[in-house]
Amino acid sequence: MKAHSICENVFAIHADITTDTRFEGIWPIPHGVTLNSYVVKGAKTALIDLAKDWEGSIASFAEQLASCGSSFEKIDYLILNHLEPDHTAYIIEMKRRNPGMEIISTPKGIAMVRNFFKITEGLREVKNGDTLDLGAGRILTFFETPNIHWPETMMTWDATCGILFSCDGFGSYGIVGDRVFDDEFSADEHRFYEAESLRYYSNIVASFSSFVLKALEKLGSLPVRVVAPSHGIIWRTNPTEIITRYAKYAGYNTGAPCEKEICVIWGSMYGYTKQGVDAVIEGIKAEGVPYTIHQIPDTDASFVLADAYKAAALVLAMPTYEYKMFPPMAHILDLFERKHFTGKKAFRLGSWGWVGGAKKEYDARIEGFKWENLESVEWQGVPSAADLDLLKARGAELARQVKEL
Repeated sequence: MKAHSICENVFAIHADITTDTRFEGIWPIPHGVTLNSYVVKGAKTALIDLAKDWEGSIASFAEQLASCGSSFEKIDYLILNHLEPDHTAYIIEMKRRNPGMEIISTPKGIAMVRNFFKITEGLREVKNGDTLDLGAGRILTFFETPNIHWPETMMTWDATCGILFSCDGFGSYGIVGDRVFDDEFSADEHRFYEAESLRYYSNIVASFSSFVLKALEKLGSLPVRVVAPSHGIIWRTNPTEIITRYAKYAGYNTGAPCEKEICVIWGSMYGYTKQGVDAVIEGIKAEGVPYTIHQIPDTDASFVLADAYKAAALVLAMPTYEYKMFPPMAHILDLFERKHFTGKKAFRLGSWGWVGGAKKEYDARIEGFKWENLESVEWQGVPSAADLDLLKARGAELARQVKEL
């Protein structure tokens, strides 16, 4: 594979990861993920972000570096926008191969190079607005964008070509193959990558939406012509698309409107809670409001998060299990708290066997969520006709509230 030219003397190199390994050890990547790095040449050469040796990624990087007249040994500056190991794990071996290169990152990033990787020489701290002159008229500028999604994160700006090297910002799941630019994909393919960028954001970035908004404000005056993230598509024709998308995602849990739809999340031990869910869905359908539905634990939380994050309303259906919530639902609510799923409309329902208890734990668990809750509906064992009528009415009521948003 050859490096892809973004503009004169700027190249993208990448590796497609297709194993069933979970991203961050948590999130499934059935459609893979890319690791993107960038070569910028002046009189000297910078490599922006690195990788881990994952499914032959380093061998692929070496081949692509050679195709643009470089190599790991010829890099003068290694710029680390973000220190997470998927972008840095090869640094120890690279430093061995190229002991004279200078490693550049924010003060917190350099501290991690020292403490995490035990590298102590050839380090340079840069702060917001600092520059690196590569010679031959090529100057890079650094902007600190902390907590997208680690505290040491920065983005690198190439004013010559208007390229924003954004690392995990504006990233996405999904491999790209030998096409890396936005104008090389069809409308159907873009719909796929949009879904994968939402899932990526809800899994990886949602906890830090307020910092995303601050970064967008800080970078807003830059005349961005290319957005070059470290995962996913490189946006050279319509960079505002991914920037606007991330602004919308950041708004979902910071007070901006969510989508006028309902995410139904349910788990059932013996089918009695499922009967209640079916009645609720009847009510939602009667009002014509779009909805998604996920059974847990069958559906991985990664996919639940994506649909729940963008939805204005939630239906949470779980039986009582050993005096508390059905454990898979407790896990989902824990993730909702971590990712700051606030400001939703919600309705909880569920059956119980010998005694209730799920409602008490649920009410305590969501106390800080700032949700607007319909009154819960619980029943023992098999739902009665009256229970089902009430559940259908609750579903319709929730749907009407969504329509009125």
